[in-house]
Amino acid sequence: MVDGPVVAVRGEAHREVAPELARFTVTAMARDRDRETTLSRLAERAAAVRVLLDGYGPAVERRETGDLRVRPETRRSGERVVAYHGSVSTTVTVGDFTALGELMLRLADQDQVEVAGPWWSLRPDSPVYREARHAAIADALLRAREYAEALGARVVALLELADADTDRPMFAQVAYRGGGESGGPPELDLDPQPQAVQAAVHARFTISEPVLG
Repeated sequence: MVDGPVVAVRGEAHREVAPELARFTVTAMARDRDRETTLSRLAERAAAVRVLLDGYGPAVERRETGDLRVRPETRRSGERVVAYHGSVSTTVTVGDFTALGELMLRLADQDQVEVAGPWWSLRPDSPVYREARHAAIADALLRAREYAEALGARVVALLELADADTDRPMFAQVAYRGGGESGGPPELDLDPQPQAVQAAVHARFTISEPVLG
């Protein structure tokens, strides 16, 4: 049993902050009538991508290779194989945005390579999330005090505190396809997309006896 009146409130905090990470995918592709030639070209292009990424050192925080595809292309009228298609994708995570535009364009300038992204985000352990949660709690306490003051009372104790919402990062995507043309790629300036961070809590407080009338 709870002695005395109770006030229930919702505390909220909204922040818009700069992203901390950018992710993009780079896909190497190959096509030829001969299966072995297709696989050989695919391996060479994937290796060239790895070498280019290695050259950026710590700017590339993480890379994960996945989505390897090799498929035959057949004629509509039967099962005769006329060509083989191969592709392999790598997801790249970059923390140094000063190198991001150059890296993506250099990759896109490789022969038969497609680049898609970036997707902007915060680090999972970013202090921004903690700050938003603290601000939401402070907002709940402020609201409870305002309601109590309007009744001529004061907040006495916290009864319950619970999460109400989750944080919601945002992203953006652009696609680039390499053509293998001679010469260096043009410069590209990317504007990091601000990240919307939200936190909300439900709280219940006991208050002193209101002064009514």
